[in-house]
Amino acid sequence: MPAETPQFASLQTPVLLLDEAKMMRNIHRLEAHAKALGVTLRPHLKTAKSVEVAKRLGGGLEGPITVSTLAEAEEFHRARISCILYAVGIAPQKLSHAWDMRQQGCDLILLLDSIEQAKAVAAAEIPALIEIDSDGHRGGRAPDDPVLIEIGRILHAAGCLRGVMTHAGESYTVSGAAAHAAFAEQERAAAVQAAQALRAAGLPCEVVSVGSTPTAHAARDLTGVTELRAGVYMFFDLVMEGIGVCSIDDIALSVLTTVIGHQRDKGWIMVDAGWMAMSRDRGTQSLAVDQGYGVVCDTDGRVLDDLIISSANQEHGIVTLREGSTATLPDLPVGTRLRILPNHACATAAQFQRYHVLPADGGALQTWPRFGGW
Repeated sequence: MPAETPQFASLQTPVLLLDEAKMMRNIHRLEAHAKALGVTLRPHLKTAKSVEVAKRLGGGLEGPITVSTLAEAEEFHRARISCILYAVGIAPQKLSHAWDMRQQGCDLILLLDSIEQAKAVAAAEIPALIEIDSDGHRGGRAPDDPVLIEIGRILHAAGCLRGVMTHAGESYTVSGAAAHAAFAEQERAAAVQAAQALRAAGLPCEVVSVGSTPTAHAARDLTGVTELRAGVYMFFDLVMEGIGVCSIDDIALSVLTTVIGHQRDKGWIMVDAGWMAMSRDRGTQSLAVDQGYGVVCDTDGRVLDDLIISSANQEHGIVTLREGSTATLPDLPVGTRLRILPNHACATAAQFQRYHVLPADGGALQTWPRFGGW
């Protein structure tokens, strides 16, 4: 049996590891960039889903933050964060839940892009942002759509119009700072145009909100914007590395796994982290380098040359050399611990109920709870 890394000796794999020092470096990087651009950073906590992570943001438990579920909003408000944007188009059936949260003192802001939603939100007297489509990625209204003004008037009549929001989701389809900067400008221009259209119609537009992790890091000018959003930047992942937003050394999240067998004639090393641990996300499949279900590292986080989880079953991961590699398959006996870097931090983290944290001060392993649900 190989020597056990002391801090991992008692862990039953697979478990989710978080490198606090890398996370803090990532957090400080974007906070400094937002400050330089003169905008408020509204972190998206859909990836983290953790009060302990929220405590380590620049605004701490004061916020403001972004969430993707009302369950997240409840958990963070319970931790005394009050300014929360629920950045998913609101379903009318959720309005009573949202209204209850506001009665409890949460400044919960909703998102919508239709007249039907606006009427329901106005009747409930809950503030909202109008979603703007800046790149055809998902929902939202074009900034020159006349319906934008109609939605604005419905909300304003009830005192519910806070502003506009957009998300440059198509920025994930390009690579490099220059390409991401172009998407950031496209995102900014659409949001600002929409805000100007509302104001020209005599309507207020206090908030002009933009953001995605690639555009947030690449933005060069955010004139007319009031706040910047990003989420996976705290942890990063192989997709972000693959499109040039971060380096592999910036990835703060990994899955600790154990070698459980071999098929030596096939060049396979089997581990106990399958797709239930790593998720089914194959986000790097369409990028220049396909990382399979994750990149294999030793227990210190050092990448092992050309070693990936090339396929996965529910509880089995199959580690191989990537196709075309000239490297030698390492000798990894049964019981060897490994760390796997994820394709998509949001999807991998969602498989776990807690983080096992490598503290920034080098102290003993800690455990931070995380939550899920809608």
